[in-house]
Amino acid sequence: MRKFVMSALVLAFALMFSASARADLNVAVVGPLTGAYASFGEQMKAGAELAVEDINAKGGVLGQKLKLIASDDACDPKQAVAVANKLAGDKVVFVAGHFCSGSSIPASAVYAEEGILQISPASTNPKFTDERPGNNIFRVCGRDDQQGSVAGAYLKKHFGDKRVAVVHDKQAYSKGLADETKKAMNAAGLKEVMYETVTPGEKDYNALVSKLKQAKVDVLYYGGYHPEAGLIVRQMRGQGMDTVLVSGDALVTADYWKITGPDGEGTLMTFSPDPRKNPAAADLVKRFRKKGVEPEGYVLYTYAAFQAWQQAVEAAKSTDPDKVSKALHDGKFKTVIGDFKFDKKGDPSLPPYAFFKWSKGEYDQIN
Repeated sequence: MRKFVMSALVLAFALMFSASARADLNVAVVGPLTGAYASFGEQMKAGAELAVEDINAKGGVLGQKLKLIASDDACDPKQAVAVANKLAGDKVVFVAGHFCSGSSIPASAVYAEEGILQISPASTNPKFTDERPGNNIFRVCGRDDQQGSVAGAYLKKHFGDKRVAVVHDKQAYSKGLADETKKAMNAAGLKEVMYETVTPGEKDYNALVSKLKQAKVDVLYYGGYHPEAGLIVRQMRGQGMDTVLVSGDALVTADYWKITGPDGEGTLMTFSPDPRKNPAAADLVKRFRKKGVEPEGYVLYTYAAFQAWQQAVEAAKSTDPDKVSKALHDGKFKTVIGDFKFDKKGDPSLPPYAFFKWSKGEYDQIN
């Protein structure tokens, strides 16, 4: 009898341990939580937190609750690789990240080797999926060649008789976007009067601004992020220039206006159609705002990355990366940013980029 009781106790403890172990399925969100681009990391973290909360409220994934690990790569390639290796040690099965293409690309090699499913909400450089190291690498945003094509055509149509300069900050995202825009603009018949580079993180871009002024530049296309773009705009206005700034999706943060103030009036940028306007996201947008979070930029894209992964896991009936990858390639996903399929490269079939205009502290779609 004693042996029976002991056996029952051992079995009970084993079952309790098994249930407890099943309750912890590690997932991660990775972005710049510190540094100049921290506002984007906070966007991603907010999207991930509510996504995990909602998934867990409905019982988790395949009966397992999710445990979210939020990691900071500061948009630094070396730090991104270190984070990826740490997440592998934490037995993470899915990563929503990274933000900067310069981080996502090197980190993807770690995820491919370690068998971790990666979906970036924001990395737009074509190399991220064109040269992906494994079939477990995806994104739910557009690509710089798509974004550049839209930007180049717009510049030709609206500023074809103006003097246009192209400038970037040499980072993977920035150079890729500037070069794709230049390529499309040139193909449409508009040639830039200046092509320059700057170093990110500086506080004084007046030397560049003086060159732009001397060249009588009417429009500056800038491949880069909001901190530098904001400073350049302020310093152009400081030198009496009314040059129009045109840029990409790295300006989709309220922090841009915090830098520029009224000097940012009229800034143009490309971004995917605002997911906040998607009827399917209406209730979620209200919930974010009730929490004190404005779901701008990549908040909803990160939420959507979790939705796509969850739906693929349920279709595959497994968290095995190969099975989930196959389900991602084979399925169609219903998300807050719209319904889409992934192509063979891991890119989504989402609507094309649109143009937005900054005015009075907000950005609105204009085409």
